[in-house]
Amino acid sequence: MEPIIIISILGGLIVILLFSGAPFKPARFIGQAAIKLVIGALFLFFLNVAGNRFGIHVPINFATSTVSGFLGIPGMIALVAIQKWII
Repeated sequence: MEPIIIISILGGLIVILLFSGAPFKPARFIGQAAIKLVIGALFLFFLNVAGNRFGIHVPINFATSTVSGFLGIPGMIALVAIQKWII
């Protein structure tokens, strides 16, 4: 499928859920987890843009997005520390 079609479908589902609300608890939990993953990916993107000057680059994938999305700023600091001193 074309990426535009997939993004349009996901955007439409998000708009529908925003107006109607999640009908049952598992859908609400999955929606909150997906939003945290996207926020984590955005955090990592901005970290990579700002940290480019200092040589900081954390790859954006499912695992790092999960850590930074669910743990927030401390998770991002942990990822940078792991990237710099362990890997």
